[in-house]
Amino acid sequence: MNEPGGHNAGGTVARQQAIYRHGMAGRRPCVPVDYDALERAAGDRLSAEAFAYIAGGAGRESTMAANRAAFERWRIVPRMLRDVATRDTSIELFGQRLPSPFLLCPIGVLEMAHNDADVGVARAAAERGVPMIFSNQASRSMEQCADAMERLRPGAPRWFQLYWSKSDALVESLVARAEGCGCSALVVTLDTTLLGWRPRDLDLAHLPFLLGQGIAQYTSDTVFRSALREAADDGPRPPITTRTLRNVVAAARHYPGSGLRALTSGDALAAVRHFIATYSRPNISWDDLAWLRERTRLPIVLKGVLDGDDARLAVAHGVDGLIVSNHGGRQVDGARASLNALPEIVAAAPDLPVILDSGVRGGADLFKALALGASAVGLGRPYAYGLALAGEAGVGEVIDNLAADFELTMALAGCRNIAEVARARLLPADARGD
Repeated sequence: MNEPGGHNAGGTVARQQAIYRHGMAGRRPCVPVDYDALERAAGDRLSAEAFAYIAGGAGRESTMAANRAAFERWRIVPRMLRDVATRDTSIELFGQRLPSPFLLCPIGVLEMAHNDADVGVARAAAERGVPMIFSNQASRSMEQCADAMERLRPGAPRWFQLYWSKSDALVESLVARAEGCGCSALVVTLDTTLLGWRPRDLDLAHLPFLLGQGIAQYTSDTVFRSALREAADDGPRPPITTRTLRNVVAAARHYPGSGLRALTSGDALAAVRHFIATYSRPNISWDDLAWLRERTRLPIVLKGVLDGDDARLAVAHGVDGLIVSNHGGRQVDGARASLNALPEIVAAAPDLPVILDSGVRGGADLFKALALGASAVGLGRPYAYGLALAGEAGVGEVIDNLAADFELTMALAGCRNIAEVARARLLPADARGD
């Protein structure tokens, strides 16, 4: 199937039928349905640096393995004769009705996957009514993405991820821009105040931000750009080689406007230096949330909570939602699996929407997370791989596959809607001989 996204207006289950129908004409999906095949195909398409950045995790990547093992520890107990002819997969989050119980998590530097980058993801998400969380480390500005979504579906749901910069003025500006371009929630990522130790990237000595990639939210910001002239120029410098010069030119090309002007003015390199200097603030604390609350009317969602005590502190500080996440295993090697933490977080914050991300690969994963108390689920790497293989259409394929897989799993387990999924029975994998 090569039409954009393979989207079927007749319902997500029609997705399966459409794939088989096209198979009669000798046409297979351009984006593999099986996750392992999807990852392998993307690995073949991407550069070594891009695949390492997207696929890699912290340390020995044991947290990534733990995320998958956590899902495998649970088994669904299907119920029979429940009349599942009519199904409703929709949910409500922050006053918006969404067609499916999942959203697209923020992934940075998507230009490494495809030229469509964040805008391609935005269009695919908008066409299907799936929320996209704009990355703070995006390759395209939030305004470009919001405009693309509005053109396809006015009011298409989008959120904004905030990395808390060392510059309060920049934080204020980013938050104001998120409000201005129609974001309906602010996701404050807590677990990346410092970059984790990521051997795949380190072995390639590759950090895309140093090449001017993934900093579009900054270079499109007037507060950030106004500070470039004062940016410190006294840090360590790489050895001067032909590769260094090529990378300097590449950074200039990623800067808005004329690449030649950005190169000759020094703005491109100043932007990289200023980003590195202000990227993230490791000394933020719970007390800072009051400052943020005073500056936004948007719901504040904290991403990266894995401990019940932190969830209770979040409730005490008046946040509006939580994302149970270990950053897809990219930050702390040996960290707790997100799914294992989910029941504890839900119990500690029973009145808040709780979203689960990290390790989600298919419809059964969605079902298990919802049955364990999640309000919704976040999808990450799979859609980035779809983007790598077929741009916007590839993202659409991944979204449609996940939606169909989940709806079929829900129905075959005997559930007609999300409320019934939430009451579904799961058993540990080692129970009763499983």
